Amino acid sequence: MNAMYRREVVNRLAFIDTKLPGWVSMLSLIGLIVLWEVVCRVSSVPELYLPSPSAIVVTSWDMLVSGELLTNAQASLYRIGWGFVIGSAAGILLGLATGFFRLAEAVGNPLVHALYPIPKIALLPLIILWLGIGELSKVSIISLGVFFPVIINTYSGVKNVDPLLIKAAVAFRASRLSIIRKVILPGALPVIIAGLKLAAGTSLLLLVAAEMIAAKEGIGAMILHYGDLMLTTKLMVGVLALSLLGIAFNYLLNWLEKRLISWR
Repeated sequence: MNAMYRREVVNRLAFIDTKLPGWVSMLSLIGLIVLWEVVCRVSSVPELYLPSPSAIVVTSWDMLVSGELLTNAQASLYRIGWGFVIGSAAGILLGLATGFFRLAEAVGNPLVHALYPIPKIALLPLIILWLGIGELSKVSIISLGVFFPVIINTYSGVKNVDPLLIKAAVAFRASRLSIIRKVILPGALPVIIAGLKLAAGTSLLLLVAAEMIAAKEGIGAMILHYGDLMLTTKLMVGVLALSLLGIAFNYLLNWLEKRLISWR
């Protein structure tokens, strides 16, 4: 009777434990692209409104060979790379401090909750006024957008660490630095990684906004330029580049999660 009950429970949970092969996700993406191509070929929609995937690929190759796409991509990678690193590092450090030290929590939390709801794009003109129209203002606005999701998630992760683990470390006379490094940081890592994933999307949004407003090079500036010229196929090349950048971000953070949180 017990064996039959256990078998029934296992069968009910089968949908949770089922692992699908990796080609399923790839097949869905390929299916979408094929449908898009078919619609463009059989319908009378002008290329101005909806260029076909094949046309976008051909144009992407031409822009890559000419060096235009690579130049703009390098400019965007420089800005988003530095902005993400600076913002996430500051968010993790201050999140650990506000989560562990009562004084830092009392001082920092009201400031974070007061500033977080402000749309960061609205601050871009002010940051350009303060820092100029160069790279510093673009990196700063991306860092600011990354900082808030990371500090909030880090703070939440620290607060959710099992207090018994901290008390055990204190009982063994561990220093505060050792408690943070060996107990709190590993316990908060899953929530921190989740914050980094949220911040990745925000960083792409702010990158495009900053480049459209105050840049001559970059994927965002390229999209705006070809949008003004109504060259939709080249505009879609920029959109495709942003999509690939987002996928690369996702894979990088998933790899980091597997390396740092191997016990999950």
